[in-house]
Amino acid sequence: MSRKLLDKARRRLASEKGGVIHPWGGRLSIALIYPNRYSHAMSNLGFLTVHHLLNQRDDTLCERFFLPDPEDIAEHQKTGYPLFSLESGRPLADFDLIAVSLSFENDALHLPLIFELGRIPLSATERSADDPLLLCGGVCAFLNPEPYAEIFDLFAVGEAEVLLDPLLAVLLDKENVTRRELLQRLADVPGLYVPSLYDITYHADGSIAAITPQPPAPARVERQWLADLDSSECRSFIVSEEAEFSGMALTEISRGCSRGCRFCAAGFIFLPPRERSLEQLTGQLECGLRQHRKQGLVGAAVSDYSDFAGLSEVIHDREGTLSPASLRIDAIDAATAQALATSGHRTATLAPEAGSQRMRDLINKGINEEQILVATRHLAAAGILNLKLYFLIGLPTENEEDIAAILELTTQIRTIWVAEGKKRGRLGTITLSVNPFVPKPFTPLQWAAMLDEKGLERSIRTLRSAIARLPNCELHVESPRAALLQGFLARGDRRLGAAIPVLAAGKNLRATCRELDLDPTFYLSRERSKDEIFPWEVIDCGVSRRHLWNEYQRAIAGKLSPRCASGCSRCGICGRAE
Repeated sequence: MSRKLLDKARRRLASEKGGVIHPWGGRLSIALIYPNRYSHAMSNLGFLTVHHLLNQRDDTLCERFFLPDPEDIAEHQKTGYPLFSLESGRPLADFDLIAVSLSFENDALHLPLIFELGRIPLSATERSADDPLLLCGGVCAFLNPEPYAEIFDLFAVGEAEVLLDPLLAVLLDKENVTRRELLQRLADVPGLYVPSLYDITYHADGSIAAITPQPPAPARVERQWLADLDSSECRSFIVSEEAEFSGMALTEISRGCSRGCRFCAAGFIFLPPRERSLEQLTGQLECGLRQHRKQGLVGAAVSDYSDFAGLSEVIHDREGTLSPASLRIDAIDAATAQALATSGHRTATLAPEAGSQRMRDLINKGINEEQILVATRHLAAAGILNLKLYFLIGLPTENEEDIAAILELTTQIRTIWVAEGKKRGRLGTITLSVNPFVPKPFTPLQWAAMLDEKGLERSIRTLRSAIARLPNCELHVESPRAALLQGFLARGDRRLGAAIPVLAAGKNLRATCRELDLDPTFYLSRERSKDEIFPWEVIDCGVSRRHLWNEYQRAIAGKLSPRCASGCSRCGICGRAE
């Protein structure tokens, strides 16, 4: 036993506020894994909510596991001591169910190490009846589960508040059934996907010919979502000094987004837009204010909350400050900018996404250059010191003029920022955060090709050279290789499962594909045909394919589409399908 590892876990657990340790006796035991560092996990509201919901029950017990820190990995390997839970120090293999919260595709590369340290076979076919069942939840489970289909026994397709009760009802009544019989029962539960009950056939060109379910599995697994957010809380049930957002308590105020940005997976897979009542949020925020003065407001478009002014008033009346996760550019007025400054914000974030109006219309951003500059003026006049700008590169039909437009817009923004900075006698920093576009499943741009590494590098060089000549400006760029890896996993089929341990071992994408006779361009660099069957279409996210295709055609034509509205039935998720 490693005293060093156990002591670190005990110190971490002692520093938390809000956690509860339950006795094991007679409970269904669930290991909840976040395949990244502890600091990332403890700022993930989905992870914290699942842990809370399970431990509110009398018949289940949930304990947490994380990707160990580098020095702890070395200690595990040196001592041979298996990966253990934070709460009670029990080995991973002792649990009845292992539930992995997979929010980001690239985190899947941590799974081989986690299961190696936990003494659990990575492949589902290598696990015996004595091994725990493996379940995958989180965004990746219902965005595209197929690259992980050879690892997990089942996937939770949708939101935990709806899925947990029926899932646990089956698991708590599993006596005298074989593992396969248990999986068949689980496949009969709405929102649970059991990949071993589906046969995939392929055309000669590598595209999918058919996805055939074995009874009782449904033809498509329907995403489950919580209609009434007020029926369940979602906040920082546990706070930790080591969390990524340690200086605040987080509260989810809404779920889903009405804006319809065509590149944004969250904007489609969390439809319909829903929000919590101010009354319910007041109770959540009062819990949060007992933990931290600063309240982090979480939602796809926080400024779209119907009573944002009232929400701000609730926080300020209780001597708290607010930190919104996202503000739409067209929602930033002088009062909002001043509220951010009053709450102590030294940095504000704007997301133009593209420099040219042509590109902003393609992605249905719904803002123009004047609105961007007006928002900049309000933020600068409020005295906020630094500005962060989000841009995408590699969007469909993008050309050199569109890249140049990013620089032109940045120059105009900087002119405003410098003028206000001189008035207060202090110039802050403008940071451009540039990310390669990844065509994600269940978005209108899922048919589009991803720009290759050379094309991305060319655009980055152009931006880097120009930004270097602008004082008080910085450029941060996501690695093209990391983005391409993300695209590979986001758009892949179950044949990619063999690549995960190879990539995790350190081989790059090209070398891995050569070794496994995979063609990365097949998954990344080709535009998909209108009627091609996508690997992820074993999932029914609720938005009709017809709507997504129509939006893709409107994108290429540069046509804007209206946002969601009450009574709308365009996408098929509300009212009757189009």
